[in-house]
Amino acid sequence: MASMDVADLTAFLAGHPPFDGLAREDVERLATAAEQAAYAPGELILDAFRDPSVELFVVLAGQVDLWNDADGLASDPDESLFAGGIFGFSAMLTERSVGPRAVAATTVDIARIPGDVAASAFASRRGAQFLADSMFSVPRTRPVTPAYGSIDELVHGEPLVVALDQPVVEVARRMTEADCSYAVVRRGDGDYALVTDASLRARVVADGLAGSTPAGEACEARTPLATLGDSAAEALIRMLEADADHIVVVDRERHLRGVVSTREFTLSPTTADVSLHEQLRHAPSVEDLVERAHRIPFLLGDLLSRGLASGKVIAVNSTIIDAVIRRAIELTFAAHPDLSMDAFTWMSLGSNGRREAVLSSDVDSAVAFAGSPTEEEMAAYITAFGEVHAIVARAGLTTDGHGASASRRAFARTNEEWRAAAQSWLASPADHQGAIMTSLLVDGRPIFGDPGLPAVASVFTELRDHPGTMRLLLVDSLARRARLRSSRDLRDLLMRRPGLFDIKSYALLPIVNIGRWAALSVGSPVLPTVERLDVAAGSAMLPEGNAQTLIEVFEVLQRLRLRYQLMQHQNGVRPSDELIVEQMSPIDRSIIVQAVREIAAVQKRMTNVSSYLPAEEWTLPERS
Repeated sequence: MASMDVADLTAFLAGHPPFDGLAREDVERLATAAEQAAYAPGELILDAFRDPSVELFVVLAGQVDLWNDADGLASDPDESLFAGGIFGFSAMLTERSVGPRAVAATTVDIARIPGDVAASAFASRRGAQFLADSMFSVPRTRPVTPAYGSIDELVHGEPLVVALDQPVVEVARRMTEADCSYAVVRRGDGDYALVTDASLRARVVADGLAGSTPAGEACEARTPLATLGDSAAEALIRMLEADADHIVVVDRERHLRGVVSTREFTLSPTTADVSLHEQLRHAPSVEDLVERAHRIPFLLGDLLSRGLASGKVIAVNSTIIDAVIRRAIELTFAAHPDLSMDAFTWMSLGSNGRREAVLSSDVDSAVAFAGSPTEEEMAAYITAFGEVHAIVARAGLTTDGHGASASRRAFARTNEEWRAAAQSWLASPADHQGAIMTSLLVDGRPIFGDPGLPAVASVFTELRDHPGTMRLLLVDSLARRARLRSSRDLRDLLMRRPGLFDIKSYALLPIVNIGRWAALSVGSPVLPTVERLDVAAGSAMLPEGNAQTLIEVFEVLQRLRLRYQLMQHQNGVRPSDELIVEQMSPIDRSIIVQAVREIAAVQKRMTNVSSYLPAEEWTLPERS
C-alpha cells in the first residue's frame, strides 16, 4: 500500500476512535506529524515491555498481533488489531514499560505519531471514553494466574466427623484423643457445622449444658464454607468476616473434603502475612494492639502487589479493622469489670459497615443495648466506648468524636429506642436529621455482641410502604452530584495542571448513595455497594445497564483510590481522598473524567424519571 498523503491520512484518522472526537484541524495536525512505515510478516513493530513507547501507533492496513502480558510472550497473542486499531498509548502516556509487544501478522502499514502531538487525542471526551473502555477490558486469551494459591493446598488429613446426636462429652473425648480443636457435625445433605473448643467452653462450661447434650446443640453459631478451587485468600476473607477459627472445605457436590484452621493459613506461604489478623485478635495489651495495627497499610500493599484483586484487599482491610475494634472493646472492658460486654451489640457504620473501608475511612459506630440500663450505667458505658475509640485512633484508624460514634448518646441507645427512632425517621425523614440517620444506620453491621439484637435495620424494610419518604430519601441520595466543579476542572485533570480532586466526594459517594437508596427501595438487607446495585438492577429507576455501569465505575475508582492511598502512605503522607492531579497518570485522569460523566448521567436520568413516574412504579421492572 502506498503512503497516504496528509489529506487521505486525515480522513482515515477522523473515521476511527479516539480521533473522531477531535476538530478537523487537530486531526490534520496529527496527520502532518505522522511518519508512515511498512512491516513484513513476523517483523517486530514495538516491544514496550523493554522500552517505553514515545509514539502512538495506528494500523493503516494489515493485521498486528499484540501481547498485553509480559509473562505470556511465549503463548498466543492476546488480541489482533486491523485497520484503524491503535496501540502503544499506555506506555506513551505513563512513560513506563507496560507493554504491549506488537508483531506484524501480515504485511502491515503503520502511522507513527509522536507522543507529544498524539497526547492531545486523549484530552477529548471521545479520547477519555476510549481510555476508560481500554482499561475496563483488556482482552486476554489466557487466564491470569493469581499470586495466591487455592484452599486445596491447605487441606491435610481426614477431618474428625461426629454424629448430630452424639453426646458432647463423647465429642470432647474424641477431640482430645485426636488432638483436634474441632469436630464436624453433618446436619443434612451438604450442610455442616463445627463443634470447637471455643463452642464447648461457651455452651457446656459457661451455659451449663449437660454432657449428654447432642453435638448439634453445641455447634458454632456460624460455620464458613469454602469449595475446592477457591483461592486461599477468598476462603480466609470468609473466615475473618465470620470471626471464625476454622473453615469447612467441600467439593462441588458438597461432599466434605476437610477443615482448615487459622493455623494452616498462618503457616502457609500464600497467606502468611494475613496472620496479622490473628496477632490483632490476641494482642495482650493496648500497646501491642496499637503497634500491630500500624502494620495494616504494609499488609494491604503487599496483598495488592502479590495479585489479590483490589476489591478483596479492601474487604480484608475491613475485616482487620473489625479485629482491631473487637480487641479494643475486650481490652477496654477488662479494665471495667463492673460493665458487661454481653449487654450490647457494637455496629460498624459507614464504609466499614459496607466492608468498603480504605486507609482514609472513618471508623463510625453505634451501639444497641438489649436491656434498659439506667442513665448512670449508660454514662459509664458511653465513657468506656470513648476509650475504645481512643484506642482505635491510636492504632492509626480515623475516628471522629463529633460524628457517628458510640461514645455519643445519640448513637448509644436501647433496642427499643432505636426501633422508635427508626420509625420516626421513616415517617418524617425531614425532621431530626432523619434522612442522614437513616443513611448511617442502614449501613450498620454488627461486629461484636449478639448479631441478631439490633432492630433498627429491620424497620427500614418498610420503606416501600411510605412513597413520600421514599421520594425524599431519593432526593437526598441524589443531592451529592458527581462532578468536576467546572469546565476548567476538566481541563486541569486532562492537562495535568496543579489542583486537587476529591475522589470520595465527587465520584464515589454519589454511587454509594444510589446503591443504598436502591437497596432500600427493594427491601434488600445487603450492604456492599456493588451487591446493592446488583440486587436492585432492572427496575424503572435503575435499569440493568445503568446498574452495571455504576458497578464497573465503582470498582475502577476504588482500585485507583486504594492504589494512590498506598502510595501516599509509602511517601509518609497521611492517606487522603484528595488526589493531586499533577501526580496522576494521564490514563488515571482520563478514567476519572469519564467515570464522573457516567455517574452524572445516571443521576440525571434518575432525577428525570422520579419527576414523572409515581414512586409506586419506581421498583417495577424496566420497560423494554
